[in-house]
Amino acid sequence: MAQAWDARRVLARVPVVVLASVLAASLVACGNDADEAAPDSPTASVPPRPEEPTAQPTPEPSAPAASTPPAAPPEPGAVAQPRITDTVVTGLTSPWGLAFLPDGSALVTERDTARVLRVEPGAATPLTTIGDVAFGGEGGLLGVAVSPEFATDRLVYLYATTPAGNRVLAATLEGDRLGEPEVLLDGIPSSRIHNGGRLAFGPDGMLYVSTGDASDTSLSQRPDSLAGKILRLTPDGEVPADNPDPSSPVWSSGHRNVQGLAWDDEGYLWASEFGANTFDELNRIEPGGDYGWPQVEGTGGEAAGFVDPAVQWPTDQASPSGVAYAQGTVFMTALRGQRLWAVPVGGGRAGEPAEFFTGELGRLRSVATAADGSVWLMTNNTDTRGAPRPGDDRIVRLELG
Repeated sequence: MAQAWDARRVLARVPVVVLASVLAASLVACGNDADEAAPDSPTASVPPRPEEPTAQPTPEPSAPAASTPPAAPPEPGAVAQPRITDTVVTGLTSPWGLAFLPDGSALVTERDTARVLRVEPGAATPLTTIGDVAFGGEGGLLGVAVSPEFATDRLVYLYATTPAGNRVLAATLEGDRLGEPEVLLDGIPSSRIHNGGRLAFGPDGMLYVSTGDASDTSLSQRPDSLAGKILRLTPDGEVPADNPDPSSPVWSSGHRNVQGLAWDDEGYLWASEFGANTFDELNRIEPGGDYGWPQVEGTGGEAAGFVDPAVQWPTDQASPSGVAYAQGTVFMTALRGQRLWAVPVGGGRAGEPAEFFTGELGRLRSVATAADGSVWLMTNNTDTRGAPRPGDDRIVRLELG
C-alpha cells in the first residue's frame, strides 16, 4: 500500500481565500444540531419553515451542437415503495457505518465502542476494536467501505476520529480477523460536532470521503482545509490526476456536514447535507462545485455561483445521514425526522419526495442496498440522543415494490 497522503503536504501550497462574509458567519448556527449537538440548543431563533419538502428544478445541461435534436434526458419516475420484511439483527450499540461484503454479509461500525462487526441475519460477530479513537459528541468510529477489488486485496476502509483529527484508515480482512489499520489520509479537522464521516467507492473505482466543517464555518470555503468537503482519493490514498485540482483531494466544497453518499445508475452522485436552522438538503454533486455553506442554506445561491440543492426539507423533518440508491430512487435516512425519505431521480433531476416509517423505528442512521436488490435500514436510538426501544439498535430488511 502506498504511503499515506499527508493533507499538509499539498494544502500548504494552496492560497487561502476567505471571503469577508465567511468570517462574519464563523459563529456556528446550531438550530439543526438540537439533534446532532447539545440537546438543550435554543430554538427561539429558528426562522419560519415551509410545511413540505420541495424539489428544486435542475438546470438543463448544455448540449453539443448536432444536426438532430438530442434525446431528452430521462425524468424521475415513481418512488420505489419500501416495506419491512424482517429484522436482520438487534442489540447494536450506536451503529454508524454499513457496507456489504461480496458474500452478502455486512460490516457495521459502532461509533461509541470503536468496534467493527460482521453482520448476517441473526448474528453480529465482532471483528476488532479500532485503537486511538477519540469519543464524544459526534466523533468516534464512523464510516466503512469495502474495496471494489475485495476478492483480491481484502481491504476495508474506515473513517475515525482520533486525538489528532479525523482520519481515513485501511485494513485487511481475513476471515473474522481485521488487521492493524494503516493511515491513508489524515489532517481532516475534527470537533464534537460536524465530523462528516461517510466513505463510499464510486463507479470510477475511487474512494469518496465526506467531511464536516468541524464547528468552524470558515473552513468549508477554504481550499487549504479538508473540512466541509467531499474528497476523492485513489484506493491507495493518493490524489487522482483528474480531480478538479490535481494537487488536492477536494472534489466539492461549501458543505456543512455531509453524512451520506450514493450514485444512481446513470452515474450521478447524490449527497445528504445537514443544514443549520432552516433547511436540510439532498445535493447532486458536481466536480469542483461549491454548495454555498456558510453563505447559503437551501436554495438561492446560484446567482452567487453556488450549486443549489436538488431537494430541501425543514430541519425537523430530516437531519439526514445515510443515503442509498435502488430502483430509480434515492433513499435518505432522517435522525431527528425519524423517517426514511425516498426521492425519485432521473437524468440528474429529483422528483417529489415521499416519506416512510415515520416514527415507527425512531432515529435512522444508515441505509444500504444489498446485491439481491433488498435494502438494509439501520436505526440509531442508542447514540445518547434517541429513546432506545427493546432490542435497539437494529437493522431491518426492506423489499421494494
